[in-house]
Amino acid sequence: MKKTIWAPVCISAAILFAACGGGEEKKTEEKSEETPVVVDDSMVAPTAGKGKELIAAQDCKTCHQEDAKLIGPSYNEIAAKYENNDENIATLAGKVIKGGAGNWGEIPMAPHPAIPEEDAKEMVKYILSVGK
Repeated sequence: MKKTIWAPVCISAAILFAACGGGEEKKTEEKSEETPVVVDDSMVAPTAGKGKELIAAQDCKTCHQEDAKLIGPSYNEIAAKYENNDENIATLAGKVIKGGAGNWGEIPMAPHPAIPEEDAKEMVKYILSVGK
């Protein structure tokens, strides 16, 4: 009699298990890896975004404004004085990091040694692109 009770229960469990998808391996779709799009922006003017954001995160506006002289020259004056080329970008980035004096009067520019060189270059690229 025990066998008669367990047989329908086991069969029902097996049917329920099969109906719910138990025991089947689920196939996952493999996503094909797409080749990333590489954009050559070497001929594009530097974007204001990164350099402008980096400047906003520093204390630059204490001494500089885009179009008016404060303690130091305006970005427009700097852009007018220096040609936008790799040599000037490197020189001016060095002045941002190390500070400097004598190019714009007697008031020295404070050094910013915590700014990484690449960030300083992005900042200078933005400054040299202002007003042009």
